[in-house]
Amino acid sequence: MTDSIARRLEQYTTQRPGEVLLVRVEIDGEADEIAIFKGYSSSLMRSTAFDPDIPVLPDGAKIISIDRARSPLNPKAPDYIQQGLTWETIQPLLDET
Repeated sequence: MTDSIARRLEQYTTQRPGEVLLVRVEIDGEADEIAIFKGYSSSLMRSTAFDPDIPVLPDGAKIISIDRARSPLNPKAPDYIQQGLTWETIQPLLDET
């Protein structure tokens, strides 16, 4: 059994607390941007449920791109490590954790 996409990205940020992942996705035909930091996900465009068992990034979401930024995140001027990663190009980083 494999971990969900959300779980893998959250695990990655748990291992790298100095990074924030900014994930642009499409969920049920609507755009969203999700920040993942220290193992937690939060939508930057919608309300996020208080219950951590309710996934912010559902399995059916289409990942558009993933940016890696240094924390703390300054939304007005993010300090990017890498931008425009795809689910495929982030795999080697996820496999390191």
